Amino acid sequence: MVDADRMFGDVEVKLRSLTDAAGIFRRNERDKLEDAMEAFGESFPQMFIAVYSGTLGESGNLRQFGFWLLNRGVFEDVAVEKPNEAGVLFVIDPESKSAGITFGYLLDPFFEEQDSFDCLSRAHSYWLEGKYAEGLLKSIKQLKTILRKRCRQARRDPERFERKVATPVAVEDLVKKIRRGGRTPEQVPEGNEEEAEF
Repeated sequence: MVDADRMFGDVEVKLRSLTDAAGIFRRNERDKLEDAMEAFGESFPQMFIAVYSGTLGESGNLRQFGFWLLNRGVFEDVAVEKPNEAGVLFVIDPESKSAGITFGYLLDPFFEEQDSFDCLSRAHSYWLEGKYAEGLLKSIKQLKTILRKRCRQARRDPERFERKVATPVAVEDLVKKIRRGGRTPEQVPEGNEEEAEF
């Protein structure tokens, strides 16, 4: 995190859960994505999905940026009882033709590296053709499939999915972040995740 802060800054960034800084989604596509993100939150009420599209430039490391943004982001349209540690962030850089997925710390016991690959690979062919929204919808659908499978496995073997790391930051800290405000992603200098090129 220290390295990421050095590259992107060490204060919170205020943004919406669907932030299309690169302008890759049409209005009707944004509506579909927001509906899918909301439906995901209804299926998994402890969690949320966020999407960021933008160009990181030559010095940007997409994997590191995704990790940093999920830690420093203040998602103003996400309920305060859903901390970033329970978030899933998709980052798409259309200029470098790469995308990544970052999971919050609370989800560590439930995801493996192969799961990240499976989610991104569902979108790969769509993103190659510039169909970013369609690809993202496929990734979200795959993510839901994986989580349902993990839920069934956790019911059978709960010890396997017990949290093995420290307790996450309290919800009150997130409320303080929101009240303090923060920078927008456009103000960020260029500069547990999976990254893929498309």
